[in-house]
Amino acid sequence: MPRYFTEEHEWIDVEGDSATVGITDYAQEQLGDIVFVELPEVGAMLDKGKDAAVVESVKAASDVYAPISGEVTESNSALEDDPALVNSSPEDEGWFFRLNVGDKSELEGLMDEAAYKAFVDNL
Repeated sequence: MPRYFTEEHEWIDVEGDSATVGITDYAQEQLGDIVFVELPEVGAMLDKGKDAAVVESVKAASDVYAPISGEVTESNSALEDDPALVNSSPEDEGWFFRLNVGDKSELEGLMDEAAYKAFVDNL
């Protein structure tokens, strides 16, 4: 399953016509302890680069952007009860939402893992 990354520190795993989205380990480290996550509603239509979710930490609130366009098929309800999952497992159990892949060509501008690592190393 290919994983892509954005310059805003979201990751996206694509499997067929479905994608799972979350924030990277780097992003959660910058935010600090996560205390609240606001997730998109199932059925919401998201546009690439637009607000999709909100994550609040003891330091700040930050928007999470949709890496691609599509319809939300599932939100990670476990985060409502335990937002700290984003800290302990940001790139696995701390995923935010799943969506249908609206346009696979939107993946072309995203980074692979090596490119993302180089991007973060230059911050």
